[in-house]
Amino acid sequence: MNTEVLPANNPESLTRALQILKQGGLVAFATDTVYGLGARAFDSKAISRIYQVKERSRESPIPVLIAGSAELPNVAMNLSSTARRLAAHFWPGPVTLVVWRNPSLHDEISGLLTVGVRVPDHPSTQALLEAAGPLAVTSANRSGRPSACTVEEVLEDLGGRIDLLIDDGRTPGGIPSTVVDCTQSTPKILREGPINEGDILTALA
Repeated sequence: MNTEVLPANNPESLTRALQILKQGGLVAFATDTVYGLGARAFDSKAISRIYQVKERSRESPIPVLIAGSAELPNVAMNLSSTARRLAAHFWPGPVTLVVWRNPSLHDEISGLLTVGVRVPDHPSTQALLEAAGPLAVTSANRSGRPSACTVEEVLEDLGGRIDLLIDDGRTPGGIPSTVVDCTQSTPKILREGPINEGDILTALA
């Protein structure tokens, strides 16, 4: 497979990305944290490809990126007040909230009853999500390798394995998002990233 590379400022890049996603393809793009590798969130075959090209364990669920909180009911249900407050405080931004999964999401995305959801703070990503709808997105690197912050790093790991890479330069964040489990009465940080525990507690105070 040839991995097509288009600059983010090319007017054709969004059109091409949507075309590939609708065909079940995989697209890598910059976010506010690191480069992500995405497929349509309701396309189980495309999501299965993400596991294959990343050599990722099926026991590791894939998060979902959405354009805004208004899309949460499409991918989540029974949202706790904690989840709503953290979403209102940190989105768009580098916080992934683990919430109860909407049954409309295929088991391929998560073998659990939960799913991680985030709204990224990045203009190009926002434009893609607004046009494509929810995307299943994980870091654009092979499992066990460092997260990719540049196009060169994405190609080193996934060149020839994915359909399209949108070149948006170096990502501004550089580290993956903070992951917070919001399914229990007390939120639990599963992975600390740009937002630390103190920030989370302050937002809930």
